[in-house]
Amino acid sequence: MTPLDGQIAVVTGARHGIGRAIAEALAAAGARVAVTHHDLAVAEHVAAEIGPEHAGFALDVRLTASVDAAAAAVADRLGETTILVNSAGVNKIAPSETYTDEDWERVMDVNITGVFRCCRAFGARMLSAGKGCIVNVGSIIGAEVGMPGRAPYGASKGAVVALTRVLGVEWAGRGVRVNALLPGPVMTPMVRTAIDSGVVVEQEVIDRTPVGRFAEPEDVARAVVLLCSPDAGFVTAQTLVVDGGFSMYGAAPPASRLPGHPSDDA
Repeated sequence: MTPLDGQIAVVTGARHGIGRAIAEALAAAGARVAVTHHDLAVAEHVAAEIGPEHAGFALDVRLTASVDAAAAAVADRLGETTILVNSAGVNKIAPSETYTDEDWERVMDVNITGVFRCCRAFGARMLSAGKGCIVNVGSIIGAEVGMPGRAPYGASKGAVVALTRVLGVEWAGRGVRVNALLPGPVMTPMVRTAIDSGVVVEQEVIDRTPVGRFAEPEDVARAVVLLCSPDAGFVTAQTLVVDGGFSMYGAAPPASRLPGHPSDDA
């Protein structure tokens, strides 16, 4: 028996990267997964690749009507949602003084208001059933560390932690747990693009990470499964950092020069 047998899990932002890995991990743990994307064809394609028992649904986190309709559609087709993972997110890296109102609003609308829309729609149904688990995927940026050039992203991800704490304590007594997961540097398509364009220097990130590598999306996905499992049944309103020690590293030299580091050739 797998830990999430009988669970109905909704994953936003599941097209690729962290969201796709989370959807696959939840499926492997026994859940029936509702893959969501604003393009229904994309959602259905990803769901079919994960397995025939899963399904794709149109859901645009920017639109309340779309979120509400998706919550009802999942219930009709798969059953009431018992797990929600909010992993949809966008970013734009630029000097803070150059962001337009439109840049700011786009990132905030997806990364925090979209998370609230989904928590409200799916959470209300969980509260009516008296059970459920929500994991909001944030980031160490904004919540644990400041990183230049990411003002709206950092602000939105810090707000994800604040929202998680409020909902986690507000809903715990009604059977719904809410936690946040904060990844550090993860080798996703978005990060690979940033590396290829020179915005991110791959070796510098590795040098500053005590574990000695970027996380893979599967590292984050396994932590999500843990938070959704019965083993975390007494955990709510918390943040779990998955960053290989990146945000806690405080030594003067780069982490790669510490004795015994995986990249140490001595």
